[in-house]
Amino acid sequence: MNAELQQFKAEFFKALAHPMRIRILEVLSEGDKTVNEIQTIIGSEGSAVSQQLAILRSKNVVSGSKEGTSVVYSLRDPLVKDLLEVAKRIFDNHLVGTITMLESMRAMDN
Repeated sequence: MNAELQQFKAEFFKALAHPMRIRILEVLSEGDKTVNEIQTIIGSEGSAVSQQLAILRSKNVVSGSKEGTSVVYSLRDPLVKDLLEVAKRIFDNHLVGTITMLESMRAMDN
């Protein structure tokens, strides 16, 4: 069971390991969107967005449902939004630590 869980986590994080996929997930955290809506929001070509959505779908991170002629995408699990927020806080903490270190180094030079 533990090895299966580790494998799931590894595959899940692989699915997140692309800047455009992260941006797509951030957009979907705000609500369900079509490919065209996502494309407009992130300012990227539809083919690139579709390719990244296909990867996210294959890893069960997002789901798509057909509505008329469009496919509407959504997060499969709303906890992904929380995960992205935690990642942002970790980044912010890292950034604060780096700034503090640089300020300390600057103070030592003066």
